[in-house]
Amino acid sequence: MNTSVTNTARLLGAGLRALLVLTVVTGIVYPLVITGIAQGLFPGKANGSEIKADGRVVGSSLIGQSYNLPLKKGQETPEPDLKWFQGRPQNGLGTNSVNTQYELILSGATNRSADNAELVQWVKDAKAAVVKDNSVAGYTVDPSDVPADAVTSSGSGLDPAISPQYADLQVHRVAERNGLPVARVQRLVDEHTESRTLGFIGEPRVNVLPLNIALRELVAER
Repeated sequence: MNTSVTNTARLLGAGLRALLVLTVVTGIVYPLVITGIAQGLFPGKANGSEIKADGRVVGSSLIGQSYNLPLKKGQETPEPDLKWFQGRPQNGLGTNSVNTQYELILSGATNRSADNAELVQWVKDAKAAVVKDNSVAGYTVDPSDVPADAVTSSGSGLDPAISPQYADLQVHRVAERNGLPVARVQRLVDEHTESRTLGFIGEPRVNVLPLNIALRELVAER
């Protein structure tokens, strides 16, 4: 009996010591070491790839933002503020995404097939809006020139970048709304166009937030 109690106590003590050691190593030491390495070698990425403007954090290079006008009385969906470059549809073209207005509670895609009638109609409506919003005096958008990323949300609904084709399509509208030369706004887009990662991964892209920050600075210089 005494031997059994002694063995049980010994095993219990060994288990508690192992628990304490593993808790300290995996719950304290390891996280601190990894955090220290990340802060030392990749501080920007470790802190969320923050983007700053005027000395304050205005977003992340990894998460898109909306650029909308304030809601009017009776409106459920805000209208885009057309003086800014617009990103991909941030709420799944209306109601087809669990992510609404970049609220980071959930993210996700539509989970609808390409021939889904509702999705097809959303795309048609979105294309019509892109053509209407970006057609200005002396420049008319051809519906066939509207790229896919202008009318569909990404798989996560949080994509911060658009294609150079969609950015180019918005140049005339942004220039007119801000009283800027078209050529200067086009140069701004070109300066913010990123090539494929390592030269072969992904597609060329334009991160909308840094582009709009640069646009704001350009407007302020007038």
